[in-house]
Amino acid sequence: MCGICGFISRKKVGLDTLIRMNNMLKHRGPDDHGEEIYSISDGWTVGFAHRRLSIMDLSANGHQPMHSRDERITVIFNGEIYNFREIREEVSDYPYKTECDTEVIIAAYRKWGIGFVDRLNGMFSIALLDREENSVYFLRDRIGKKPFYYFLGRDGEIVFASELKAIMQYPTFDREINGDVLGRYLHKQYIAAPNTIFKNTYKLEAGGILKINRGTIQKWKYWDVAIQYRMAQNELVTDYEQAKHELKNLLKQAIARRLYADVPLGAFLSGGYDSTIVCALAGQILDKPVKTFSIGFHNEKINEAHYARKVAQYLQTEHYELYLDEDDMLRMVEDIPSYFDEPHADTSDIATMLVSELAKRQVSVVLSGDGGDELFGGYNIYTNLQKAQKFAQKGRMLQFIRKFPYISRLDVWNRMPLYQRIASDNVADENKTQTGISQYLRTINKLLLNKENSFYYEFESKYGEKRYDITRMLLDQDTYLPEDILAKVDRASMKYALECRCPILDKDVIEYSYRILPEYKDDKGNQKKILKDIAYEIVPRELLERPKAGFGIPMGKWIQGPLKEQLMDWTSRDFLVRQGIFDPDAVIKFVNEYLKNGDKGKGSGNNYSQICWPYFVFQQWYSAYIC
Repeated sequence: MCGICGFISRKKVGLDTLIRMNNMLKHRGPDDHGEEIYSISDGWTVGFAHRRLSIMDLSANGHQPMHSRDERITVIFNGEIYNFREIREEVSDYPYKTECDTEVIIAAYRKWGIGFVDRLNGMFSIALLDREENSVYFLRDRIGKKPFYYFLGRDGEIVFASELKAIMQYPTFDREINGDVLGRYLHKQYIAAPNTIFKNTYKLEAGGILKINRGTIQKWKYWDVAIQYRMAQNELVTDYEQAKHELKNLLKQAIARRLYADVPLGAFLSGGYDSTIVCALAGQILDKPVKTFSIGFHNEKINEAHYARKVAQYLQTEHYELYLDEDDMLRMVEDIPSYFDEPHADTSDIATMLVSELAKRQVSVVLSGDGGDELFGGYNIYTNLQKAQKFAQKGRMLQFIRKFPYISRLDVWNRMPLYQRIASDNVADENKTQTGISQYLRTINKLLLNKENSFYYEFESKYGEKRYDITRMLLDQDTYLPEDILAKVDRASMKYALECRCPILDKDVIEYSYRILPEYKDDKGNQKKILKDIAYEIVPRELLERPKAGFGIPMGKWIQGPLKEQLMDWTSRDFLVRQGIFDPDAVIKFVNEYLKNGDKGKGSGNNYSQICWPYFVFQQWYSAYIC
């Protein structure tokens, strides 16, 4: 687990620039660093830099940039290749000099070319220079566990890094805001690939490859959610007991792959189904107590620590927990732009940073249960979409009625159940699972000078799936999972140089999940049915059956309390006019009404905290990087 950065340019770029960029990633890799610049053909130069967090082969042999023996190939790499030992056996004729997975990347590329990526099982972002081809390749893992940003400058110049803050150090980088993403950011609370907050700056999509040769860029995907899902429909597993048995074995294999490390290892434990399965199976494999980590809150409405403690006691783990109050969380707010260096307003960012801080005191690697909700139907929206699909015919009638001006002005629509609003809102094939909140989106649009044309991802039909809930799961795997959940986990854990591994997001587990029948995932509201039944084989049912709480922050209370003064500074007319992004009149009216009415006022309340908080986070980020 590390950080990488670099450039491809025909301009003269000094080593000092590369070092300055790399220093911005020190938190990702405090154990070692390397910066090198190479000349290739036609006046092009390539700069590669790496910050190392030593996990495997702790010796100096793991230093990067790493070169092949003949100097043809140079690699920098962030992540872990979990099946590197198997690949090493397949490419046994390569003259290895290390025991780390980075060198296996070089050996595999030498044997199979860029198609070697199909053989990797891991989380990674890779930059690879092939001097014989005069090409540089960028690669990102299948589900987007590891980040990869790149900036397209003039005359074919490219600057890349694991985090935007490194790219910001490059002399020709222009910090021009990409206004086209702001509406969707305020709605989603994150920015999805390929877009970023800056113009001419992009994220490489999960499962993507970028090839650069003498200023020419080619981009393609070697792995794609929609394609993999459609292929898997030809191999459906229709026997539930078979599906449960095979999935459990795949999970166990995935966990076993992730238990290899030359440093102390543990696991996050919330006491929910996903983390419990991971911790329980890890304990069976290791045959010794697993170090587990939980945070608790003195506010019992959001506290899950006592559930986690009971599970830890049953599993006989070496359990660590830290109880927090609001002040502990509030002090982390100012850290958000330092480590989430584009706006990211997931309300669990802070809690994830705190549990990572706790774990780092004992270990350098943790396992987590991320991915279970998106792969196996763990969110309420999926159940609501099942209901909406059954209500579709009546929903079309309601959609027609809503067109009458008098009726459209009535507030009755906002009081309808979500599934009815979804069915009556917008039935377009490309965004049918993302609707039901039209008034909320109109409110966001009023705040922006650059009005948003669409808040939706307009590509749902590519999945070829008739069921609304399964379509949304696949969409979330393409968007929300990599660019919100996994981005959160990456930045929060790497803040403390902690590597986080996600067994449920193993390649084999993901692809098998596509073969499982929908009713094995969400069975009429019994969410994550198959994972629950696997968990019940390991842990008593009574330890797990409870309402889902999840990490979060009291954002409404904070915005109206200790953060109010900052919010008002960023909502002053002078600030908004200078900024030139938001409509000053609309924003001032919205914020004042929200602060005045709280949860009680019409057009205000809890839903509008979901707008005010990402607005606050954006302005905090803007003040840190633009002002």
